[in-house]
Amino acid sequence: MSHGPFSRLVRWPGHCWLALAARLYLGVVFLAACYHKILHPDLFALDVATYQFLPLALVNFFAITLPWVELGAGVPLVIGWRTRPAALLVALMMVAFMIALGWALHKGLDMSCGCFASSGAEEDPISAATLWRDAGWLALALYVLLLDRKPLGLERLLARRKKEARR
Repeated sequence: MSHGPFSRLVRWPGHCWLALAARLYLGVVFLAACYHKILHPDLFALDVATYQFLPLALVNFFAITLPWVELGAGVPLVIGWRTRPAALLVALMMVAFMIALGWALHKGLDMSCGCFASSGAEEDPISAATLWRDAGWLALALYVLLLDRKPLGLERLLARRKKEARR
């Protein structure tokens, strides 16, 4: 194994603390994002259709499914269980969201992001800033995925208890 600067960076023990902050932030963002969509899938379906990205036959399925996927990513990030798979899921969603946003911006659509609630283009308009925000969330998810090798939370607690039980 190499002992160069990159290897030392990857093994730095402080990652678990920085990643904890990133995980909690991302988890809360995704829990907030799914809340309205789960309660009002009809309004979210309108937002999805407005992007003009998916075939209309898939809009309702997507609008009903995505919020539960967001919930399934947010909870593990917050409690610290299966955090790397959850971070991968968030990263993949962010890439997909950025593609859809880029498509809508390219088409010149004046619309709401639909990210947190269906509030109309005047209150939550898509813009380059929305893309940059999503890029920041993608970077945080990648940080957790790649560098949070021993996450603080439920997973670490369970591993510690399992190790103690073997003694």
